[in-house]
Amino acid sequence: MNGVRERAVDVLVVGAGPAGLALAARVAAAGAGRVEVLEREEEAGGVPRHCRHGGFGDPPRPWLAGPAYARRAVRAALAAGAAVRTGVSATGWAGPLTLTTTSPAGLERITARAVVLATGARERPRSARLVPGSRPAGVLTTGEVQQAVHRYGQDVGRRAVVVGAGPVARHAVRTLRRAGTRVVAVVTERPRAAAVPGAALLTATTVAELRGRGRLSGVAVRHADGRYGVLACDTVVFTGDWIPDHELARHGGVGLDAGTRGPAVDAAFRTSVPGVFAVGNALRGIERAGTAAAEGAAAAAPVLAHLAGAPWPEPGPPLLVRAPLVWVTPNRVTGVFDRPLRLRSGEALTAPVVTVAQDGRLLWRRRIPGPVSPARSLRLPPGWTARVERAGGPVVVGLG
Repeated sequence: MNGVRERAVDVLVVGAGPAGLALAARVAAAGAGRVEVLEREEEAGGVPRHCRHGGFGDPPRPWLAGPAYARRAVRAALAAGAAVRTGVSATGWAGPLTLTTTSPAGLERITARAVVLATGARERPRSARLVPGSRPAGVLTTGEVQQAVHRYGQDVGRRAVVVGAGPVARHAVRTLRRAGTRVVAVVTERPRAAAVPGAALLTATTVAELRGRGRLSGVAVRHADGRYGVLACDTVVFTGDWIPDHELARHGGVGLDAGTRGPAVDAAFRTSVPGVFAVGNALRGIERAGTAAAEGAAAAAPVLAHLAGAPWPEPGPPLLVRAPLVWVTPNRVTGVFDRPLRLRSGEALTAPVVTVAQDGRLLWRRRIPGPVSPARSLRLPPGWTARVERAGGPVVVGLG
């Protein structure tokens, strides 16, 4: 390829969010050689850069807001000796461990001994959610609202409807109110949700249509019992429907998990492609920044072991879930897990009994005390993974 610069590094991390930066800091401090982090945005730090609320860190610290948390993560990676390059997009693969990139400096092909996908997650916009109607201005996602208000100080409208439930929807409400926008309603498909003071809560309700020409004038909503109405507003914010940013993984032939829609990984964050790891919210959509950073830090040891010559394992049996559960991660069993698994339900549950079985053989069963929310993950203890037959069929997590 004429005009393409060829370079080699030891560890190439794609994505400078909490997971990628935490991993880069650990492996660089351990003397892994040339550790480079690529970030397509002009500023490193990931989603927390746009989140002005507190509660970041692990454990969460009420006084630590997202931008400060992001700056800490960047400083830690740089202090450890990692190179953090912004404005650089990984556009494809030129080999199993070679990425093609583009930036204002030109085109590059970078070959690494280990590639770590820390590409994070994104919210699905209105188009991906198949909401009919016109295409007016004023239709946003949470991330777009946060950037408009916190980064650019833009006007985002006077009357807003927030679609979704859980922590992300509440943060969207706070951001809108910070901009002087009145939130007239929070709309969610769920039958139950926590109320947001000062805004009507419409549960078991979907957005049936967007209305307006030029600028949004209202949203038509439909309740599960058939009732129909129109909420007058000039802004609607779709929140919470997060999916992994998996395009780079898919183009590189990395196997994806059907439940998470992210790379399928084992307990050591190894994918189906030898030398390629995946961490953080690239695995399953949204979790707290502290959770993603903890996974990045935990993945440092397997990356260092790979650099030292540790063999790449056989795929092992997959971990599957049965409805109403929607995903589990890690989702491949190549050995005994030493960290809890994360499990997500698609429905609100009360004290469910979770079971794990393989080929009709019960491996584990336990009642989870208290309520289970679709907005929060469950943590499954890993001890039962020692009883998994590596040559057996899929391991199934369900309720029973």
